[in-house]
Amino acid sequence: MRLRFAPSPTGYLHVGGARTALYNWVLARQSGGTFVLRLEDTDSERSTEEAVGQILEGLRWLELEWDEGPYRQTERGEHYAERLEQLLASGAAYWDPATAEDVRRAKEGSPGGYRGSAVAEGTEGAAVRLRVPDEGESIVVDAIRGESRFENRLLDDFVIARSDRSPLYNFAVAVDDLEMGITHVVRGEDHLSNTPRQLLVIDALGGEPPVYAHLPLLHGPDGKPLSKRHGAVSVQELERSGYLPEAVRNYLALLGWGYDETTTVFTTEQLVERFRLDRVSRSPAVFDEQKLRWMNGQYLRELPLPELTERLRDHLRERGDPAADDPRLERAAAAVREKISTLEEFSSLVGFAFRPLELDERAWEKVMKSDGAVEALRRARDSLTAVERFDEPEIERALRDVVAELDTKPGSVFQPLRVAITGKTVSAGVFESVVLLGREETLARIDAALARLRENM
Repeated sequence: MRLRFAPSPTGYLHVGGARTALYNWVLARQSGGTFVLRLEDTDSERSTEEAVGQILEGLRWLELEWDEGPYRQTERGEHYAERLEQLLASGAAYWDPATAEDVRRAKEGSPGGYRGSAVAEGTEGAAVRLRVPDEGESIVVDAIRGESRFENRLLDDFVIARSDRSPLYNFAVAVDDLEMGITHVVRGEDHLSNTPRQLLVIDALGGEPPVYAHLPLLHGPDGKPLSKRHGAVSVQELERSGYLPEAVRNYLALLGWGYDETTTVFTTEQLVERFRLDRVSRSPAVFDEQKLRWMNGQYLRELPLPELTERLRDHLRERGDPAADDPRLERAAAAVREKISTLEEFSSLVGFAFRPLELDERAWEKVMKSDGAVEALRRARDSLTAVERFDEPEIERALRDVVAELDTKPGSVFQPLRVAITGKTVSAGVFESVVLLGREETLARIDAALARLRENM
């Protein structure tokens, strides 16, 4: 099998495009075939080098390495020129000056497609159109949807090249697939309407068409086409948000495909082994970032602690976060591994240990104004001062003794302490937080909180 991922470099790598790339990559690996990367960049007004870079970077982050390419359509002009001349010489294509308005008027009152009149090359406004047969059908044999039939008489003789002979999309794609020996075209269903035209080009060139498979489009949880209102929709956004590439691959694979009714977590090796095109649904698939977060959390918790630490280190370095090179990083990773769903959440839970205290005033108002907060902090300070071995078991014992002495609920002691040392009501566990800060910094922050409370008494 020879498969291709052929994005137009007009923006970021959308998760829908990433799923298409994944399915093609999986099928190539499964069959021992070839995964080709092709950049369809003939739209010079919209294609940018920045977008090319984003696509390549996104594929590399997902670890979807290509075997050939990246080929660029803008570098294949000689191929299109040769094939265009072949079609003109055979009479399968012709020069026609009709504008879009001319085509519309010609079709008024007629159920059939537009058929033009050939003129000499160089006639003002003339472009090259492919002759579409008046009889028969163009049949798209789709590995997911079965057969789709398009009556040729209803199709226009469509433009395949501009007046300067530069190729249009359906012509360039058909030539590329033919010359690159693509055996299977797996792409989004938004391309289904292009397929009969590409089949006609391939047939006119005397080639054999590939097998097609058109994937269901992605929707958000509200049933509407996926867009930024649904959250992160590009691979770059997912990377910045701290998702793991292996978790994203797993989740994307399940958007329209399933192995059985219950299995949701796959290694990439299992995915390559089990994936089948005939199990891909025809219905739109729902991209739900909350489900992705859950899955990512599962992957994070399965990582050995040293590997989780290194993943966090890389993520923090990208952010320029000083925690990346702090010797306490592995201890901090252990403190939050059961709580975080993405690498980005690490800083929100333990960032307080690696930078000066940033106090959430709403947390202060909610917790420190309660009865008993001052006494709880005083007792906690005294207890932590007296702890001989400053580790989690000893700190937990000391603080639970304070709870018992005050005959109160744990939260009445732990929450004022948490706000005093982390600045927030939500963080890593309070015992782990105290250990991360160390005795000196913990006591200093408690003292600062008590001083503020005294000022406001």
